Amino acid sequence: MIDPLWGITVVIGAGTFAWRGAFLVFGHGLQMPDLVRRGLNYVPPAVFAALVLPGLVQWQADGTVDAARLLAGALAGWVAWRTRSILPTMIIGMIALWGLRALLPA
Repeated sequence: MIDPLWGITVVIGAGTFAWRGAFLVFGHGLQMPDLVRRGLNYVPPAVFAALVLPGLVQWQADGTVDAARLLAGALAGWVAWRTRSILPTMIIGMIALWGLRALLPA
């Protein structure tokens, strides 16, 4: 027997898909107000910060922050700012993280 929760999950998923798909299919004729358009410019940096910062600021058991992660993240941020390219940012950031973990005390 199928659990009713699966049916509810499928219905909610289909509704979400239809709601978002409607904007893709029918939304091209809609004009966004200028205030909304300017506000949407802040979404990518906010999402980026929400995804990256928790990984950089990981608290240790004794209440301190992992210095290697912070320094490697700062270096990777600088590389991203200077090169505007993801590949050098990832390579230099990971090399810095591995090197700092080897050099700094745990």
